[in-house]
Amino acid sequence: MSMNSPKKRPLCVGIGEILWDLLPTGKMLGGAPGNVAAMAAQLGLQGMVVSAVGDDLYGREILEQMDRNGVDRSGIRTIKDLPTGVVDVVLDSAGVPSFSIRQPAAWDAISFDGEMKRVAQSAAAVVFGTLAQRDPRSRAGITGFLRAVGPGCLKVCDVNFRPPFVSEAIIIDSLKLADVVKLNDTELPTVAGMLGMTGDVSTLLKGLRSRFDLDLVVYTQGDKGSRMITSSYDGSHPGFKAKVVDTVGAGDSFIAAVTVGLLMGFELDRIQDLANRVAAFVCTQAGGTPPLPVEIVSEFKK
Repeated sequence: MSMNSPKKRPLCVGIGEILWDLLPTGKMLGGAPGNVAAMAAQLGLQGMVVSAVGDDLYGREILEQMDRNGVDRSGIRTIKDLPTGVVDVVLDSAGVPSFSIRQPAAWDAISFDGEMKRVAQSAAAVVFGTLAQRDPRSRAGITGFLRAVGPGCLKVCDVNFRPPFVSEAIIIDSLKLADVVKLNDTELPTVAGMLGMTGDVSTLLKGLRSRFDLDLVVYTQGDKGSRMITSSYDGSHPGFKAKVVDTVGAGDSFIAAVTVGLLMGFELDRIQDLANRVAAFVCTQAGGTPPLPVEIVSEFKK
């Protein structure tokens, strides 16, 4: 497959919340689906977001930002009676964010219809999370989309706990729908508790993969690196040290790199190295979707 023509690039869909993160330094485009789609687009795929915004200034600015990020925004609906999503973000001394997510928001009303079915059937990968399923409307829309994808489409679940929007039922149902699951070192113990699983990290990761028949479990530990487990592979990466500005979007960029690597057929050791490299760079920049250096992007084209 030629990677030069945009029409022929594999389609990576991020479905779920899209919003503005109101950081101390100003507003930044946020929401995992938009971050993932933007990074996937930088790394050689066609990135697309399925979500919703309000009929307001914030919503129009998001659509304009999608265009600037090279992301297909035809899956973003405008909803007249709900505001565009906004999150108040506070950073601690290490640059780690805490979030206050306003409710309601337009992304609470993501719907699934005939047009979205066509998008689902053309996707090579769909990345989804758990936060966007906090409202039954979006939960139904996201679930419908995932069930409509074509054979061979990679369904990637990025577990994202944003209290108070944490639901055991949503977590379990999402794990059942996924081929690949990413979670970090703070999320794993919580998921394990929900599932009644005990043991060390290895036991929990292997148990999670086995219980939900996952193709791949991706475990991230910030600057301490990552681990990936399949039925036949168990590999770790030590990570890269970075001068952190903020960690916003680091996990999203990591899973975008993993998704691109999987679709391109890279070896898992290579995927893990590249994903850590991408995430470490994002931590040195403000916001979740900074332009990636040419030397990183070129690694995905070899």
